[in-house]
Amino acid sequence: MQNTENPHTVEELENLAFELRSKLLHLCGTYEGAVHIGGDLSSADILTALFHHGLHVDPTDIANPTRDRFLLSKGHAAVCMYIAMSMRGFFSYDGIVDTYGQLDSAYGMHPCKVQLPGVEASTGSLGHGLPLAVGMALSARGRGESHRVVTLMGDGETGEGSVWEAAMAANSYELGNLVAFIDRNRQLMTSFDEERVFLEPYTDKWAAFGWNVVHIDGHDMGALVQAIDALPASDSRKPTVVVCETVKGKGVDFMERNLAWHAGSLGAADLDRAMAALQASREKESV
Repeated sequence: MQNTENPHTVEELENLAFELRSKLLHLCGTYEGAVHIGGDLSSADILTALFHHGLHVDPTDIANPTRDRFLLSKGHAAVCMYIAMSMRGFFSYDGIVDTYGQLDSAYGMHPCKVQLPGVEASTGSLGHGLPLAVGMALSARGRGESHRVVTLMGDGETGEGSVWEAAMAANSYELGNLVAFIDRNRQLMTSFDEERVFLEPYTDKWAAFGWNVVHIDGHDMGALVQAIDALPASDSRKPTVVVCETVKGKGVDFMERNLAWHAGSLGAADLDRAMAALQASREKESV
């Protein structure tokens, strides 16, 4: 599971993730409505690693049957996925900024496969991405196809029963071609997850359901690359979950772990403040 057509170093991927966050903030500062900026920022490194390193996809041949399939189960992070895809060459970033959220725009608050070629599934109803991915992985296995099916979930949605039914089914069908990444930012819309839903011991739960479990810092690009490169072969018999410890609002100090920034918009002054905070965070991490 690796983008061999356009390989990047870890440093280059880190630069791409910074660019992605910058573009996220720019859109949040130009769109009049609310953007799910907190969860976008927490998943930016994961989506950068997937679209620029992990996924075997070709923006110029989106119907290639050998391509990996990606499903954004946490559909409210659609803006982050749109921008990651635009940076890979699927479509124009300017087109996202110019039309996002407008009537008949291909770029809605949640992704729609009918509106946007290259998107594998319409998502946004939480808890559905993994069941869809299980069905796609099982279908691929039945047809003797070797591509992977990858999904990105938020940890909050893993409180849904449909997720654990799908997790049990994936193990029962021995779907080694299925990989789930989890944005473990430990926040829900209006609370921190352990205040409402007790998910811990989190990795133990996945292991108990028979999954191969990888637990990493979801903002460590080197760890993300290593986890992707170390995935078992797609013809293996055990699904893999990569639990990524993240920070909601990552990179913008006044948004980090702040429940008020699950979704919102930025005025001109706030946008300048956010961009300055992002730059300062990058400089701090590079020391």
